[in-house]
Amino acid sequence: MKKYIKNIVPAVLLALSAGVTTSCVGDLDVEPIDPNLVLLDQETIPNLFNKCYANIALAGNSGPDGDCDINGLDGGTTGMVRQMFNTNELTTDEAICGWGDPGIAEFCYNTYDAAHPMVKGYYYRLYNGITLCNHYLAVAADYDATMTAEVRFLRSLYYYLAMDAFGNIPFITNVGDKAVQMPRAEMFKFIETELLEAETGLAEAKAKNSSDANYGRVDKAAAWMLLARLYLNAEVYTGTAQWDKAAEYAKKVMNSSYKLNTTGANGWSAYQMLFMGDNGESTASQEAVFPILQDGLTTASYGTFFFLMASTFTGDMYANPHDPTALNGSADGSWGGNRARPDLIKKFFPLGDAPAISSIDMPGAAGDDRAIFWGMDRTLDNNDVTNFKDGYSIAKFVNFKSDGSTMHDSKFPDADFFFFRTAEAYLTFAEATARQNGGKTTAEGTDAVNALRKRANASTGSEYSLDNLLDEWSREFYFEGRRRVDLIRHNKFGGNNDYNWQWKGGVKEGTNFAATKNVFAIPTDDLIQNNNLVQNPGY
Repeated sequence: MKKYIKNIVPAVLLALSAGVTTSCVGDLDVEPIDPNLVLLDQETIPNLFNKCYANIALAGNSGPDGDCDINGLDGGTTGMVRQMFNTNELTTDEAICGWGDPGIAEFCYNTYDAAHPMVKGYYYRLYNGITLCNHYLAVAADYDATMTAEVRFLRSLYYYLAMDAFGNIPFITNVGDKAVQMPRAEMFKFIETELLEAETGLAEAKAKNSSDANYGRVDKAAAWMLLARLYLNAEVYTGTAQWDKAAEYAKKVMNSSYKLNTTGANGWSAYQMLFMGDNGESTASQEAVFPILQDGLTTASYGTFFFLMASTFTGDMYANPHDPTALNGSADGSWGGNRARPDLIKKFFPLGDAPAISSIDMPGAAGDDRAIFWGMDRTLDNNDVTNFKDGYSIAKFVNFKSDGSTMHDSKFPDADFFFFRTAEAYLTFAEATARQNGGKTTAEGTDAVNALRKRANASTGSEYSLDNLLDEWSREFYFEGRRRVDLIRHNKFGGNNDYNWQWKGGVKEGTNFAATKNVFAIPTDDLIQNNNLVQNPGY
């Protein structure tokens, strides 16, 4: 989407403020848009369209350190991808963080409440996106049919993430109306209907790279992928499983021109190519069903790919096989915060015998290219949560370019974040069909899993159980912001007594916590402002 995101100059968006005051988010920590602004001219409508996308990628209109759309937290902290990571990774068996920022420990120990500042930031970020989309549809729905379909998709995505995180959520489609609380099952139906209708207006599914004008804009494959994710978790959201539909829409993605990247380059593995500074230009782009575009010069952000990269590195690491003195491709990319829980490392080393070696050598030791972990001068266990070196480090996200070319900026990465990638369709298909096959993969489902394992140069199997698949979800997607969703679907999150991980529930050996923690609390501020809303049980 070079035309609409990567080439954005902050000044072009100054006609729009960060949010829109509605009865849903009014008087909360969201900056209002000027209600007198009329968005009907040829220049302003595309700007608003931009903003519906940019809410995912950027903190606000003035760069990483400028005005932020969400008040009360620094701009980087409010980034949607950053808070999606915090809510879906720090709460699970994959990630832990030793920072002292308010709310971090509560994530790591599963003790979050209705006053949690980062949950609040995530909530308002999602509703800022919903409000922007509602505003676009109110004033510009007739401007361009394809753009309207894209905005309907984006609103559905924001609503999906809100429904997944917060359960029964505030619902509004008309700016100025008072939000009502929509039961999860009804919200599911709304999202499903919107996606099915939007799909007809979206561009045909076609893999692209950054040289294509529409790279970064969603097409039919993005709608199929979100529908597949929606249906895969339908039993959680509605009480009724829809495995057949999950498999159907996943297969649509698998049969499209979007493909797994199976080509490495210049010593970088095919898997590593997905998380590098030129992933929008290399063969990796064919896997990007929905890339969130980043550029070190024009879309600098502390809350998207830069966060994933910098928060997982310290200065004693190096990730470039061609330069052992290099870090990760950023001059300021070593914050030393997020690292692995031992439970993640044991997905690759089940005996707990992961070697104390570099991330360059670790994939070979694991027999799996996805094991991009730094073990030198690290302990496997998180004995001291505040000590970054208590836990293996993640070296998966880097700004190096596979062709050796120079980054656009010395600090902020050019690497796009692949919000949806084709690999998700493969595992969705495998799990959905296994659910219909007594908990074991079908021949076709086995082939789907083996395609990912072959891409990673890992051994293949003849059959996979549901527990095997849950582990495979982790191996393929760790630190990409979805683990909580997968654990809940497999009944291994809140309320479960037979699956523990280190520091689960705030106890080193792990302990159960209430099933009510499977959703987060509606922020108290929103409850005060809207008497239509009722707090989730347990808060």
